[in-house]
Amino acid sequence: MRVCRVSHESLPAARYAALSGSSVFPLPSDYNFEDIQIPNEESVLTLDEVKLLAPVAPSKIVCVGRNYREHAAELGNKMPDEPLLFLKAPSAVIGSGEQIEIPNASQQVEHEGELGVVIGRTARNLSQHEDPLNYVFGYTCVNDVTARDLQRKDVQFTRGKSFDTFCPVGPWIETDIDPGNVAVETRLNGEVKQKGNTADMAFPVHFLIRYISEIMTLYPGDLIATGTPAGVSRMKHGDTVEVEVAGIGVLRNEVHDRIG
Repeated sequence: MRVCRVSHESLPAARYAALSGSSVFPLPSDYNFEDIQIPNEESVLTLDEVKLLAPVAPSKIVCVGRNYREHAAELGNKMPDEPLLFLKAPSAVIGSGEQIEIPNASQQVEHEGELGVVIGRTARNLSQHEDPLNYVFGYTCVNDVTARDLQRKDVQFTRGKSFDTFCPVGPWIETDIDPGNVAVETRLNGEVKQKGNTADMAFPVHFLIRYISEIMTLYPGDLIATGTPAGVSRMKHGDTVEVEVAGIGVLRNEVHDRIG
């Protein structure tokens, strides 16, 4: 099942919706990642007539650094013994089709294509007997856009990761894939730059959810960005970047210099 978030003139506010082919079925306004009941056919819209928004509005974005050995190596970093976590500002979220803005403060803004995990149930301090994947609603594509020069300068990651527009997410959530074995590919102007598989992650999704839940409570709609394969590269004004995760779809954004 695919779930998107849309706006339309017939809807008073942004709304989650079930997506079946090109048919969009708006869900109740208070929908909160429960089981989906397809609404009445009379309420159906088409994908062409709605605006696709980022499929999540998370209370927090938890990111995992250096989760692919080759990516750690290309940046000259050692692999961590435990997951290297950092937070990305929720205000950085944009949807597929929106513009990534390159801030004046950075001369090296790079793409990082990743599998995103969308939490569906409150998860706190999960026991070893619980299956962390039972707390997942679904999966999406994420571009963890990074001002690499500022990341190196600051040492900690907050500024370099959290500029407005630095977290494209989408185009929708897929509820039924195996997160342990999916291909992740990033293309810049049609050229493949990153090509990996989640099977190569040092810390798999189920481990990450349990680990993070021991530190902070995960709420429905929260987003985990699971790390990026090798091949990150600089983006510039006029570029188009695409992140494709097998079984989900393609997250596509144009890149523009920030004005003002």
